[in-house]
Amino acid sequence: MVDEENLEALEEEITLSSKFLSFLIIGLTLIIVGIMVIAFATAFNGHGWSAGAVIFIGPFPIVIGAGPDATLLVSFSIILAVLSIVIFFIMNRKLKFNG
Repeated sequence: MVDEENLEALEEEITLSSKFLSFLIIGLTLIIVGIMVIAFATAFNGHGWSAGAVIFIGPFPIVIGAGPDATLLVSFSIILAVLSIVIFFIMNRKLKFNG
């Protein structure tokens, strides 16, 4: 049988995970809405717009860009991609030494 302490701990864990999921969904929604607002504001402002993105497929980054400022955005995306890979290796190394 499940005693009351284990049952309370399980209920508390379910509550925390549902709160975490709720905050995750709210955060992602706010990010998507913010990106859409910025995109529409620049598109309808008459100045034109530029876009740049990095898509990771496994360890390989694919960098794309369009618009007048695409070279700047692609450069920034490449820097962020390299930085994220370096941070990944540093964190992985720390986990091996601490584990």
